[in-house]
Amino acid sequence: MPTARAISSAVLLSTAALLASSLTACAPAARDGDRRGDGGTATDEQALKAFRGQSPDWQDCPAPAPVQGGGEAPRALPDGTAWQCATLRAPLDWKKPAGESMDLALIRARSSGDAADRIGSLLFNFGGPGGSGVATLPGLAPDYDKLRARYDLVSFDPRGVGNSRAVRCSDPALPDDSEVDDTPDDGADELAALVAFNRDTAAACERNSGDVLPYVGTTQAAQDMDLIRQVLGDEKLHYFGISYGTELGGAYAHLFPERVGRAVLDGVVDPTHDRMAEALAQAGGFQRAFEHFAAWCAERGCALGADAERIVAATVALEEALDDTPLPVSDGGELDGDALIDAVSGALYRQDYWPTLRVALEAAADDDGDVLQDLAEALGQRGGDGDPDASDAPDASDAPDVSDESDGSNEEDAFRAITCDDSSDRYTAADVRDRLPEFLRASPLFGPGLAWSALSCAGWPVPGTAHRPEVSAPGAPPVLLVGNTGDPATPYEGAARMAERLGKGVGFELTFEGEGHGAYDSGNGCVREAVDAYLLDGRLPAPGAVCEAEPLPEGK
Repeated sequence: MPTARAISSAVLLSTAALLASSLTACAPAARDGDRRGDGGTATDEQALKAFRGQSPDWQDCPAPAPVQGGGEAPRALPDGTAWQCATLRAPLDWKKPAGESMDLALIRARSSGDAADRIGSLLFNFGGPGGSGVATLPGLAPDYDKLRARYDLVSFDPRGVGNSRAVRCSDPALPDDSEVDDTPDDGADELAALVAFNRDTAAACERNSGDVLPYVGTTQAAQDMDLIRQVLGDEKLHYFGISYGTELGGAYAHLFPERVGRAVLDGVVDPTHDRMAEALAQAGGFQRAFEHFAAWCAERGCALGADAERIVAATVALEEALDDTPLPVSDGGELDGDALIDAVSGALYRQDYWPTLRVALEAAADDDGDVLQDLAEALGQRGGDGDPDASDAPDASDAPDVSDESDGSNEEDAFRAITCDDSSDRYTAADVRDRLPEFLRASPLFGPGLAWSALSCAGWPVPGTAHRPEVSAPGAPPVLLVGNTGDPATPYEGAARMAERLGKGVGFELTFEGEGHGAYDSGNGCVREAVDAYLLDGRLPAPGAVCEAEPLPEGK
């Protein structure tokens, strides 16, 4: 059956962590209760002044730390511009800035244009929550090269992520998550195991990271972004947020409406939903996206069925069969229903993956599970919310090895910690059972896993702050919202609701009639032209503007 953790990661963790960087130290400021010269403890006002007065010590970026995802040091950009990394000190608790402090990991590439044309820094958050911006930006930088004509490209590891005081929940006493059925449908024992796993994971998070867990939420991360803005010397925050990054951007606009510069939110999270409503909307979004894939497949003579309805039904039946009787694969392992869900949900993030998904499903239906297994493993290695470059579309021959998460990236732990800190919802098994029929109607394939994922904050040691972070931003300048009609993870309706919540004259919508998660990184020329025009020249698209998807190349 579908795995809630696999779907949750696929829902909001969808970029290959291609390249990354660890960080070098900068001059410390307000470090853990620094003392004034007169022997007294620094006041909050003095601490804030020290934080804002930092000068990051930018250095060449070394290879990324394992907690950021690992890999090679980022290479210089084609024009020779080197990636630079630094650390920034921030309060652990923004309500008590004179108290303990923490490091924030930063990365940047300087602007390629004339100094006279430079606007400032463009800060990116690629989503998650849990993805390392330091690890992700270098791999995606070619998509934003035009923007570098007037901006330094900058990103960071949000608090609790990567090299910014990483949350760790791994514990030898915990069972491997693959041993726990995330959709307990075979009796009380499966449900008891799932409840115990979530409870024990929460306890492990508290043991390993209890000192930071109360301070990793979106509101505190938004305050970090304003510190980054000040330290970089920008009067306004110019920002590009994708998926969860749109929620973070909305929270920033709410806190600092007068400091918002040119901001783009792409793949917009619905700010009106609690966690259960969000999961239900995502079940419908993934179902809709899969039906779009199925229609595309049927037009090309898909062996799974003559029309979209039959292809969807055949895939549901295949998942159920694999759940009962996994299919042996050539590496000695097994292809089960969980892996099918991983592969399908991951491939729906980008239309470039559809041809590979078609081949994989057809082969699995013919008792050859190798391609689908490799696809599931390849797409399961991504760590952020932007999309990988099309050239990195997974192939059965080059699926990456799956590493032990306890020795590598902390994205899943950070995802759980930030989500549970942001939300006051604490659902029980009875709550899920009551809502399960709705999820099954929304999607028999994706619904169960997303429904049971609502238990992930049960027993969390920190009370959540609200149903969602507040995003109302009266008085802020226009914020460009890009909604994708085929988006599986952040359904299109979220853009209109974000516009409404931001306030009249703030949220400005651009529609992309396309497929995949987000729009700008799809490579669509119309979307890129509209977003670039706003960020570079301040020109918004016409009201009601729509960009249409470009078809896949012939033969695919």
